Amino acid sequence: MYGQFKRLTGRYEGVLTGKGLSYGGSLARTEATGYGLLYLTEEMLKCNGHDIAGKTVVVSGAGNVAIYAVQKAQQLGANVVTVSDSNGWIYDPQGIDVALLREIKEVRRARLTEYAAARPSAEYHEGKGVFTVKCDVALPCATQNELGLEDAKALVANGCIAVAEGANMPTTLEATDYLRENGVLFAPGKAANAGGVATSALEMSQNSMRLSWSFDEVDAKLKDIMVSIFHNIDDAAREYGMAGNYVAGANIAGFLKVADAMEAQGVV
Repeated sequence: MYGQFKRLTGRYEGVLTGKGLSYGGSLARTEATGYGLLYLTEEMLKCNGHDIAGKTVVVSGAGNVAIYAVQKAQQLGANVVTVSDSNGWIYDPQGIDVALLREIKEVRRARLTEYAAARPSAEYHEGKGVFTVKCDVALPCATQNELGLEDAKALVANGCIAVAEGANMPTTLEATDYLRENGVLFAPGKAANAGGVATSALEMSQNSMRLSWSFDEVDAKLKDIMVSIFHNIDDAAREYGMAGNYVAGANIAGFLKVADAMEAQGVV
């Protein structure tokens, strides 16, 4: 894309991230949004007296964010029992088989019916339904406004303790309010799914230094960033009298960061 931009415009300023590894890309960029989601979720749970290990997790979606959210959740000791696509969803009480899911979605580009056909423990259901499954943690990673008020009511009724957004604005305002009013920890996407953008910044850092970090180095830096983001929003919420309200905390922390930069540069 950047090569064509230069060819068409004759301009050379700007930066493109997400490049191929052979020309300046970064390891772990593909996994970053899903992994980052889990790092922030893990920290949110820990700071509220919970351990993600042993928790039952429902994930919606079966694309890039969802696949690697499932993978990292399992690495952290959780049991992920659902994924979904635009046609239907899978319930697999034995835990989602990430290798099979990647084969079907990333290689075959097929539907989740093929997952169910290949996995005896899995049930396939048409339409929506991920958020009706009893769980401790819900991670909406599919699309905007996928988690509505009725879904939120089902999650609360089934004892869900935390929701963290992997997609962009997947939870409606009514559902967000209901979850928070009923004591569910809620991490908004502007914080929880920042891992992809954060790793793009790490890619730019590597380019500037003419370095190529290992997967583990990038992953460790990503975890540090996501833990820091959680504490930034937690601290902002506490400072302004809204402890535990991570939606308000994310809004406040983001606003203050932009406002400080604008003031420092004389914009305001």
